[in-house]
Amino acid sequence: MARDDISEFGDVFEPQEAQEPILARGVRAALQEWLEEIWAETELAAVGITARKRAIFDGKPGVGKTTLAHHLAARLGLPMVAVRPERVISKYVGETGQNIGRMFDLASNEDDPIVLFIDEFDALSRQRRRGEQASDDERNEEVNTLLQRIEQHKGFIIAATNYGAHIDQAIWRRFDIHLTLELPGQRERELITARYLAPFGLPAAALRSIAESLDTASPALIRKLCEGLKRQFILGPKLGYDMSREATIARTLATIHPHPDVGKPRLWSLGERDSAVRALPWPIPLADEISASAPASAREPAANVVRLR
Repeated sequence: MARDDISEFGDVFEPQEAQEPILARGVRAALQEWLEEIWAETELAAVGITARKRAIFDGKPGVGKTTLAHHLAARLGLPMVAVRPERVISKYVGETGQNIGRMFDLASNEDDPIVLFIDEFDALSRQRRRGEQASDDERNEEVNTLLQRIEQHKGFIIAATNYGAHIDQAIWRRFDIHLTLELPGQRERELITARYLAPFGLPAAALRSIAESLDTASPALIRKLCEGLKRQFILGPKLGYDMSREATIARTLATIHPHPDVGKPRLWSLGERDSAVRALPWPIPLADEISASAPASAREPAANVVRLR
């Protein structure tokens, strides 16, 4: 595979660029089982079973589907191509089907294997319908092409969608594994906050409180919040801003908004008046300035983080 060629359909992610995801227990167990299955391919073949190579990750926006797929590819020691549907879908008759075929041809070089990750998969695989218009017939042909190429592909395919119900049923059945990524729970929110707030850190009670105020927040939203705060810490004094706790939090929240489909966390409803804000030490200290006993969540990531082997 020529990396330059496959990149016309998406972005290439190398294994060393992957980040270890913070996962809920059920997803972590399913991922570990799948990896063990792949590594036991020879033993499985001896009893007439092939290792599964096709998975769909579904879940709300920002829950970490791309991060998880990249991590899996890294565990396998393979690069990942994150396909962008707008580079595949064409306004010209017949060209989308041709692009699907070319994409799979480029991804099928067994001498240079990759993980093919198709984001926003529903854009390519919407349910077929009776052809009442020429556009319906064209759409059905595109889905048929996709179905055939998925069946023929011998490498790893991971599809991601926010709208699993929109995917054609026949295509859905061709995927061996279906994982739903949920919004993070309290434990995961603490770990995610600690990760993205670094090199700053919070005592255990403050970390727990701010994580509670982020209930229903996606990992992507928590990351933006932490990075927004760190930008304020650096840029605020240069711009002469009020660097009080309430003013800094208010400015940060004003430029970051949760996705409408995910819901509004308490912190965005109450803003700087939230009790979690009042519980923050200010200025927020560096993590290495916090005593060794706190935050407990930040010191014990192994419970929820899948480690690379």
